[in-house]
Amino acid sequence: MTETLTKINQPRPVTPLGILVEELERTLKIAKQESVSSELVKSLEKVYELAAGIDPYLEDNTTKESPELAALAKRTAEEDWSKRFSDGETVRQLEQEMLSGHIEGQTLKMFVSMTKAKRILEIGMFTGYSALAMAEALPADGDIIACEVDEYVSEFAKECFKLSEHGKKIKVITAPAIETLKNLIEAGETFDLVFIDADKSGYVDYFNLLIETNLLAKDGFICVDNTLLQGQPYLPKEKRTQNGEAIAKFNQTVTQDPRVEQVILPLRDGLTIIKRK
Repeated sequence: MTETLTKINQPRPVTPLGILVEELERTLKIAKQESVSSELVKSLEKVYELAAGIDPYLEDNTTKESPELAALAKRTAEEDWSKRFSDGETVRQLEQEMLSGHIEGQTLKMFVSMTKAKRILEIGMFTGYSALAMAEALPADGDIIACEVDEYVSEFAKECFKLSEHGKKIKVITAPAIETLKNLIEAGETFDLVFIDADKSGYVDYFNLLIETNLLAKDGFICVDNTLLQGQPYLPKEKRTQNGEAIAKFNQTVTQDPRVEQVILPLRDGLTIIKRK
């Protein structure tokens, strides 16, 4: 049981940097086993140390997460996500790596403070780490509407939110995101900050709805997660998964859209910040 739980709790590398570190470690082991020059081994060791040290250094030098966020992350890691859950039409695999995590959570929290956002829309919530992180930076009268298609994780997140004084700022809507967005548009809702971290095939549609309507405030910002998806958008097309191709299409769509300005940050699995011109 302990061995099984360890495997469940051990996250696999899913970011470009994490995958790079894993490959460098493998390459270094091979180099040490083969008859290669000591100069090449030393060079590989230096490259590996530089790459492997980045994430731990960021963790150590970023403001620590709150006890409530830490508890949410721990509970997510301990959950057996090998189960499969249905969104009503398709069955998708949920996994602990879908959690935004400490560095991205603190980044989003900082964005909320910098932009002085009061109303936030989250498209794709999972177990609620990013929602709670942003809620911690909102004023007492601020609020978040979090869209999540899966009933199981919606209830999971709500239970976690109850443990935080900031959880009351979050309203969870369990339904397909595109349906929720259209309802919010019809109701005349407007948001200062929107965080997209949902089904990758829907990214372009979500982006267009936000830019073409008043759902995004005139001077609002969009943050989009996974825009470097395991490095796939910039790898040869034949090496991309369906999600990798969807992200490549999204990035190209945003880049070629004359209505917006954007920047991709190499944070975790890629975080794009977008605003209207």
